[in-house]
Amino acid sequence: MSSVFRILAVCAAALTLAACATRAPSVSSPGALPPEVTNELPGMVGLAAQDVRTAYGAPAFVRRDGGDEMWRYDGAGCKAFFFLYPNGGTLAVRHVETLPRGSKWAADPACLNALRAAASPPVS
Repeated sequence: MSSVFRILAVCAAALTLAACATRAPSVSSPGALPPEVTNELPGMVGLAAQDVRTAYGAPAFVRRDGGDEMWRYDGAGCKAFFFLYPNGGTLAVRHVETLPRGSKWAADPACLNALRAAASPPVS
């Protein structure tokens, strides 16, 4: 009977050591650019922060994380999220997505157009 307990003890020790050997998820450093996203709406990546404000107005919400920022714009039927990263002393768009998402891109062009129209003063 004691040999069975020894085998169980060795197995338990091996499993414990194996669990300790797993790697912790890597955390990117602040300001590090995320991996390149391939389903971006043309003309959005690289857009300067000031150009986003000019087109869409002031964001409803801003989250700052180190030097990076996420701007949220709220519309009647959708929300847009602009992810901005430092780029040569200013912030620039690296990724844009909407809720609901677009069918071809992460951002729905109809949502962005509606938000842009809502931010623009009417033409007289």
